[in-house]
Amino acid sequence: MATTRRTFLRTSSVVYSLAPTAASLAQSGPDGVQLGFIGSGVRGKQLIEEFSSVPGSRGVAVADLYDGCLQRAKEQLGDDIWTGRDYRALLDKKGIDAVVIATPDHWHERITLDALSAGKHVYIEKPLTWSIAEGPRLIAAAKASGKVLQVGSQAKTSALTAKAREIIASGALGRVNMIRMANHRNSAEGAWQYPVPPDASEKTIDWLTWQGRTRKRAFDPKIVFQWRRFWDYSGGVAADLFVHQFTQMHEIMGVQAPLSAVSQGSISKWKDGRTVPDVMNSLLEYPEGFLVDVYVNQANGQQPRGIFIYGDEGTLLVTFNKLELTPERASGKAQEYGSLNFPKKLRDEYLAQFAGEARPSRREPKEIMVERGQSHNWYFIDSIRNNKPSRENAEEGHFAAAAAHLCNLAYRHKTRASWNPATAKVKL
Repeated sequence: MATTRRTFLRTSSVVYSLAPTAASLAQSGPDGVQLGFIGSGVRGKQLIEEFSSVPGSRGVAVADLYDGCLQRAKEQLGDDIWTGRDYRALLDKKGIDAVVIATPDHWHERITLDALSAGKHVYIEKPLTWSIAEGPRLIAAAKASGKVLQVGSQAKTSALTAKAREIIASGALGRVNMIRMANHRNSAEGAWQYPVPPDASEKTIDWLTWQGRTRKRAFDPKIVFQWRRFWDYSGGVAADLFVHQFTQMHEIMGVQAPLSAVSQGSISKWKDGRTVPDVMNSLLEYPEGFLVDVYVNQANGQQPRGIFIYGDEGTLLVTFNKLELTPERASGKAQEYGSLNFPKKLRDEYLAQFAGEARPSRREPKEIMVERGQSHNWYFIDSIRNNKPSRENAEEGHFAAAAAHLCNLAYRHKTRASWNPATAKVKL
């Protein structure tokens, strides 16, 4: 690479612009990509807003099992859009080019398979899967369809991630030996205790359909709006929060998947009937020779979210909006502590050999500024309109989600969980 380790270590603050031009989106027809949204809850609402700002796309239909979300979707996109509870009716519409799926995790595979079968391009929120076994099926379906499938982990395509990847490839950190990924939050909202709409009932929600293939239970509106608290519908903190960082870390390091995981966790604070832990820590082994220590703490908000990449020659901190590179302190050859057991004469003679050597000094962190690039959503529309490969394909989404599932399996079975990424077979 043109940028070397020495270049990075000598640079105190550099601004890089990695933003692609938006001109390419103007190459296709005036109608652009017609989007249908399946699932318009909290994240679905955000996605409607995000795609509304992407040139060359237009939201024309929304499917959701709660009538209030359909009403709000019309407030966002206009009264002339199609809305309904049955996502299959949305898929039957010939004018829709692509769908954006933001449902609970237990519906991801079925809806994605149906959308690809209907000839639609697919943007599917992370995690791609609810279980490891679903990954190979979705990879095969995406390949057979010839359509763009992009998984929604926004950091995957960020300019900051691209620059971090370049730093690692340059050798600026030396040999990477450990990565720590942290995510703290300490609020009811951060623990997924989202408010329940006052009109939530079996009249306004299709509860039977919402449950899908999971075990049937009596109607509980809290489950519908706080589903991440339960194993039946989600992968908990690992699938919701670990996956963001696994996706980004895999891209930065240029790696595919871990070999094994061990986990510990507990329900420390939010004793609200949830079945998933609110504090969880996992340690994973990667075949490239480094360990990954990843955790979520929903009972403490002091540590900011970030990825710390440790090498024998430096450390890289990756946050939402900056990169910080800290070279390792150079170690001197003279060992004052290690030579304490020498007789005085021998120790004096030993230290005298290094009399002219400069004493090691602390290396200061160096911030590397990165200008904001295009959004993850932009790349999805660009791939469709300009016949480009997905920027986060099914295989990449599967491996990021599988890393989280491996952590969950280790936690739930109280053992080391290992797997073969090529076959997706897990050993407990």
